[in-house]
Amino acid sequence: MAKGLISNSVNLVAWLTGVLVSLAVGFSMTGNGALNQSIPYLSGIADGAIVAGAGWIVIVLTLVSVVLAIIDKIR
Repeated sequence: MAKGLISNSVNLVAWLTGVLVSLAVGFSMTGNGALNQSIPYLSGIADGAIVAGAGWIVIVLTLVSVVLAIIDKIR
C-alpha cells in the first residue's frame, strides 16, 4: 500500500514539474520574455513573432494535456 502511494506521489510531482516547466518556457517565449530574443535566426524574423507563436502553441498544448490528464483520471 505504501509503495503504491509513494509511486503515485512521485509520478504526480514529476508530472506537475513538467507542466510548470512547459508553462514557464512557453510564457518566456511569448511577448518580451527572455527566450523570445535569444533564439538565433528565428528571433529576427517578424520581430520575434515566430518564436512568440511557438510559445503560445506550447502554452495551449500544455493546458490541453492537463485537461486531458484530469479527464483520464476521472474516468
